[in-house]
Amino acid sequence: MQPFEYASPKTLKEALALLGSGWGDAAVLAGGTDLLSLMKDGVVAPKRVVNIKEIAELKGISKTATGVRIGAAVTVDELLSNATVRTALPALTQAAQGITSPQIRNMGTVGGDLCQRPRCWYFRAGFGLLPKHEGTDLIEEGDNRYHAIFGDGAAKFVSASSFGPALVALGAKVKLASAGGTREVEAAKFFVAPTNNDAREVALLPNEILTEILVPIKAGEKNATYEVRQKDALDWPLAAAAVTLTMKGSTVASANIVLGHVGPTPYWAEKASSMLAGKSITEETAEAAGKAAVEGAKPLSRNTYKVQLASVAVKRALLAAAGVKS
Repeated sequence: MQPFEYASPKTLKEALALLGSGWGDAAVLAGGTDLLSLMKDGVVAPKRVVNIKEIAELKGISKTATGVRIGAAVTVDELLSNATVRTALPALTQAAQGITSPQIRNMGTVGGDLCQRPRCWYFRAGFGLLPKHEGTDLIEEGDNRYHAIFGDGAAKFVSASSFGPALVALGAKVKLASAGGTREVEAAKFFVAPTNNDAREVALLPNEILTEILVPIKAGEKNATYEVRQKDALDWPLAAAAVTLTMKGSTVASANIVLGHVGPTPYWAEKASSMLAGKSITEETAEAAGKAAVEGAKPLSRNTYKVQLASVAVKRALLAAAGVKS
């Protein structure tokens, strides 16, 4: 690990003043469950680490006029313990339940989950977001079991965020702060597919801190997340689906279906979402939506299995949201 300065500001204003104009100038430390491993492996080497755990402005979960505000420094355990989130936003609770490590639940933060770097082993080995070696595309030609099946660009890693798919499906926004002010970004636009190794996977700038997540709560809306993992112990999903359903009586008025861990950003399955309008959620309609959600998938040489997993995740998330037992 390279030497670095360490700062522990007590206010957001102080923290923002410690950031720089480039990614190598400073790194934000919250739970540290991702940053520390990146630094130990030599993937990142910031000149300064800014600890934001002591900043009260970044903490807490509270009701707003339209939904829920979740501070970026809220831990996974705090999210799981919140009654409002459990009742109105089960998609977030279910995503949090998939993070089974007690240590990460207690240390990892919601903001950190959204900003964590890809788990791609080529990236973690120092080959960059778009890994090549001597002109060879390492993902295309190498071990791509856990990589993307969606996305037309050069990025083939998968977004590692557990909460991203649910927040996109729920229509959430994230608030980003810099010394010059704040801005709100839709969760769907917060995740980006980089086109070069100097870019990032999120719409966060080097001089900004993600301060809070704003999640709307819509009367009568149902939502759920379903993840498929290789093991129950600490692991990232192989595929996931987050869904929201606005019902009109026993039929769907509108739906959002967002796939996770199958592309460099959460993938909104537009066709599958729209085909549910006017239909009841049954085993048959949920299965059809699952198949529609993976149309257009472009699996790599070793991850075709993800197509079926993603389809099943959609089906089970829809059934869970609608309260239909399979």
